[in-house]
Amino acid sequence: MLQPFFVMIPPAALSSPTTNACQDWPIEHALRGLCEAGYAVVPGFLPVGLLSGLRQGGLEAWEEGRFRPAGVGRGSGLQVRPRIRGDQVLWLDEAPIGGALERLRQGLELLRLAVNRALFLGLVDFEGHLAVYPPGAYYEKHLDRFRDSDLRTLSCVIYLNEAWSPGDGGELRIYLDREASSPSLDVMPQGGTLVVFLSGEFFHEVLPARRQRLAVTGWFKRRE
Repeated sequence: MLQPFFVMIPPAALSSPTTNACQDWPIEHALRGLCEAGYAVVPGFLPVGLLSGLRQGGLEAWEEGRFRPAGVGRGSGLQVRPRIRGDQVLWLDEAPIGGALERLRQGLELLRLAVNRALFLGLVDFEGHLAVYPPGAYYEKHLDRFRDSDLRTLSCVIYLNEAWSPGDGGELRIYLDREASSPSLDVMPQGGTLVVFLSGEFFHEVLPARRQRLAVTGWFKRRE
């Protein structure tokens, strides 16, 4: 079973100018969870105005047909396999969400710097996309790392949904160790919630959604 991931956070890492540069970003909660367990769930991470802007921009891009079916694997081995994952994605570099995207990037950069100071993970950049799960879509149990690469270090999901309820499905199920019968944690995709976890340690899946589910999904990567 995966052992808890304990790292002492220096007081300066929790009260430095970077982590407090924007009070709208509760980064210290993410740091504590990562240090204690290797993952963190932070409700209300996104400021309300930014959440609305990202949601609106993502839904407009969906209506414009900008999203494409997500694949499994990479490079020449990339395949679209809807029986494994049924989401559709739009990479952030192509997303028409303007100022909202820039503000999101600022918050993610504050998170990256704070995690590096506290956990020494050597994160250098973030890659990500908007992901839409239409009703009935899911993503089977998987790790976020490719078999031949360990660059993806810290996975990040930020939910953009409005008024999600337990009956809507679409939970992120995080397995707390690598055994098939391992205990798990289900996270409801409520708008504004941030989930971060160590990419190489936690298998996870997305349970079938009963309504359209929208999120920003990505990975902080270390240098090759």
